[in-house]
Amino acid sequence: MLWRLIRFFLLQALGAGLGFALWPLQYPFQGALLGTVLAGAAWALVDLGRGAKLLHWLREGALVPMPEVPGLWGEVGTRTRSLLREREQQLAHSDARLAEFLAAIQTSPNGVVLLDAQGRIEWCNRTAAEHFGFDQQRDLGQHLGNLLRDPVFAAYQAAHDYSHAVVIPGPRSTVSRPMRLSVDLHAYGDGRRLLLSRDVTALEQAEAMRRDFVANVSHEIRTPLTVLGGFVETLQTLQLKPQEQQRYLTLMAQQAQRMHLLVSDLLTLSRLEGSPPPPLEEWHSVQALMDDCEREARALSALVAAPPHILSFSSNVHTELAGASSELLSAMSNLVSNAVRYTPGGGRIDVVWTPLPDGRAELSVQDTGPGISPEHLPRLTERFYRVDRSRARETGGTGLGLAIVKHVAQRHGAELKIESRPGQGSRFAIQFPAVRLMESVQTQFA
Repeated sequence: MLWRLIRFFLLQALGAGLGFALWPLQYPFQGALLGTVLAGAAWALVDLGRGAKLLHWLREGALVPMPEVPGLWGEVGTRTRSLLREREQQLAHSDARLAEFLAAIQTSPNGVVLLDAQGRIEWCNRTAAEHFGFDQQRDLGQHLGNLLRDPVFAAYQAAHDYSHAVVIPGPRSTVSRPMRLSVDLHAYGDGRRLLLSRDVTALEQAEAMRRDFVANVSHEIRTPLTVLGGFVETLQTLQLKPQEQQRYLTLMAQQAQRMHLLVSDLLTLSRLEGSPPPPLEEWHSVQALMDDCEREARALSALVAAPPHILSFSSNVHTELAGASSELLSAMSNLVSNAVRYTPGGGRIDVVWTPLPDGRAELSVQDTGPGISPEHLPRLTERFYRVDRSRARETGGTGLGLAIVKHVAQRHGAELKIESRPGQGSRFAIQFPAVRLMESVQTQFA
């Protein structure tokens, strides 16, 4: 600033000197005054020109480069450019942070919708678009009430009581593929609202399964307990003949055995769901597992069928299977015992181990029983699901056998396949992956 003043006064002095020298001698001081005024005017014009260049650059912004302006205006321009660059960096940093924040919200498993004071959509993430069927670009600015017309949500929104969430069906929900959404609103800013959505379909299904499970277990245990209680009361209050007492005691033992099997299967399921995956380092002979299944099947057939079933098991199986032997035996035994229980006496049951061309292997159990209608097949592995409840009680089944088989198969990377037609018997097969199969050591060195 000091140098600027010095230059100004030097220019004034130069103008005064020139005016004094060039003006007629009789009016020398008038010439000096005129020279001073002209010098000041020239200074002002040059200074205004520099300021105009800088103002033009500021108005045009980044469209034109900054002019080369010396002096004070040049310093002002340089400082202004520095401040603008700093502001641009701050804006770029803010935009980057905003982009990161929006990207994080985009990956959220919950739906997020930003609404303005009039209830119009300002922004939504992909999850919300999937939940409500929105188009993330086309529906911006649309009123939420025009797109989400569920009466429960409309009443919730109109009440302005956002202290709780409401559960509504998803717009794309169908009978075969239901969707349930938990939706809640939160007020923020100047009348704006934040809409959050969460898919609770799996939670509601799990809760329904839990209720059904508790109800089924209660029912299954209550029935034998009622029978036992009735028999105990009868034995306590009536004078019975030895033959009658023996009959009642036999029936009581059957009901106790039924409860024991139920509890045992429940514990097996609990252990399967809570234990780590079976190891790949423990190998077990398939032939030994099938021999154990055969002994159990023949003993069960002698108890429940007359005449006994015709049982056929594969022999000379030179394969070892990796996994938990107790689980594998449980799965095989359940398939075979189901076939024995539901196949009439004298029927045929074939248990076959078959290597597959792709390196896998299949254990199949085929019977000549009554068969199963197609509508029941998808639900056979559900807990306590029975095609014929009265028939299941007669045969002593718990309704958990196929659920155990499914869990064991999944834990061993295997697949359970079911084929059946009414009147044509049933075929249950577990297909084991090649990674869990190995040729027996005795065969390798034979």
